[in-house]
Amino acid sequence: MSHASYELKAEARERVGKGSSRELRRNGFIPAVIYGDKQAPISIALNTNEVTKRIHAGGFMTTVATIDIDGQKIQVLPKDYQLDPVRDFTMHVDFLRVSGDTEVSVEVPVHFVNEEKSAIKIGGVLNIVRHEVELYCPANDIPEFITVDLAGAKIGDSLHISAVKLPKGVRPVIADRDFTIATIVAPAAGVDEGTTEEAPASE
Repeated sequence: MSHASYELKAEARERVGKGSSRELRRNGFIPAVIYGDKQAPISIALNTNEVTKRIHAGGFMTTVATIDIDGQKIQVLPKDYQLDPVRDFTMHVDFLRVSGDTEVSVEVPVHFVNEEKSAIKIGGVLNIVRHEVELYCPANDIPEFITVDLAGAKIGDSLHISAVKLPKGVRPVIADRDFTIATIVAPAAGVDEGTTEEAPASE
């Protein structure tokens, strides 16, 4: 289940450079680039609010979008973006041009289920090694997340990529080993029924 595709209106940019980027941002637009598919990159300008809204809605990096440049529609997948560290608005986006059968590599978030049916219930700690897993997926069928089922996991267990049921056509980028996604470890202090609440350390 992935986020619904969406469309962004864009303008082609003739002038490219620091000065014109600043001018764009002042006027509520951001510079972006569409590259890939063995074609020349296209520099475009996008509405800052539209893009920032999409990023905050979630699933930005795993959803194919259509960019409409003066009536020319191009299917893309966001590959990278920069946020202004101070004011939290989008500074720049790189898009990869895709078609339905393009295979892309995407960082897909990991969701954990059935914690209450595992050793976490008795105080085990879920130690997440990878919050995201890089996967090769068909561009128009990127999973929004992958699910790791913790049911029956005991303290000391490791959960590997082989334990995840990946959708059809999806495979891990790391193919040479069964890498660990998470482990269940004993709590640092040992399981002690009386001190499940961590008291803040007094300064």
